[in-house]
Amino acid sequence: MIGGVIQGLIALNVESYVPRPYHATLLAMAVVAFAIIFNTVLAVRLPLIEGTVLILHVAGLFAVIIPLWVMAPRGNARDTLLVFTNSGGWPSTGLAALIGMTSIVGTLVGYDCSVHMSEEVKDASRTVPRTLLWSFIPNALMFLVMGVTYIFCIGDLDSVMNTAYGQPFIQVFFNATQSNAGTTVMVVIIIVMLTSAAIGEVATASRQLWSFARDEGLPGSTWLSKVSPGWNIPLRAVVVSFVVTSLLSLVNLGSSEALNAITSLGGTSILFSYFLTLSCLVWRRLFGAPLPPRPWSMGRYGIFVNVAALVFVTPMLFFYVWPLTTPVTPQNMNWSIVLFFGVLLVAAIHYLVKARHVYVGPVMLVKRVQ
Repeated sequence: MIGGVIQGLIALNVESYVPRPYHATLLAMAVVAFAIIFNTVLAVRLPLIEGTVLILHVAGLFAVIIPLWVMAPRGNARDTLLVFTNSGGWPSTGLAALIGMTSIVGTLVGYDCSVHMSEEVKDASRTVPRTLLWSFIPNALMFLVMGVTYIFCIGDLDSVMNTAYGQPFIQVFFNATQSNAGTTVMVVIIIVMLTSAAIGEVATASRQLWSFARDEGLPGSTWLSKVSPGWNIPLRAVVVSFVVTSLLSLVNLGSSEALNAITSLGGTSILFSYFLTLSCLVWRRLFGAPLPPRPWSMGRYGIFVNVAALVFVTPMLFFYVWPLTTPVTPQNMNWSIVLFFGVLLVAAIHYLVKARHVYVGPVMLVKRVQ
């Protein structure tokens, strides 16, 4: 994503620029390498960096929406809020809306990151839920303001979607400012935020990889789970995260459809994990033994929150594996469902052959310690 945005920024300022797939690949690798630096040699400064990014995050919102409020042509409220466009060729607008919603579900998964850092947090059972809540509330409000502003300022949808810059939001910014310099500043803010998100995602992915390897749940767990002397971070897991991400970026050189399928696989897997855990939690609350005492509890309201979340996640998971447009061809087919079951098959084989003999889940580990 970041590579494509940077390409769009170059196309905005250099008329002769012709985007190539390998440009996006190299730019993506550069951003990941930048994130690796902040997760290794600058890891001790990561809290300070994240605090600085928070300030830029809030200030950047106003730096983007104020020019749009002041300078952009705005559509009327009825067309903007009540008229739906079915560009995917689906038989009904409702079905098109449900499938289209899956495109923005990815904005909700970032809150999951702090959970995977919980082993490095004091009083995690209380602190992490608070962090999730207080990161969601302001960001949801900011997203609402930005989202409403954007759709009011989007203008002609077809021209924006077919922009020469490759990124519709860049075209919206330019239509508002009519200035390369102004648009560049606004796009740079987005790039900085995306790069900052990449830093946090590398930290999260490496901790998740390390903790799963520590529990003997992955091939090569013995090597992955070791923390190098002199480092207070899982350096090997960080390096593996960089290598895997770089290799995935190379897929774009052969087939953008394959890269999209792999990207969709991540969303499908996350939604399935939410569906699985919520289903188990709702079943336990309704039919199982009482949940153990915990510092953070919503009491009697917890079941309603869990059911509401399950009601939302279930259709999103179902429609996430649908193609976005019809008629369906090998090029626009959503192959994530095939990859998902392929990964499940590989995981099942690994579990039956080795992991079931050595894997100790975190719940059992905690019980043994207690």
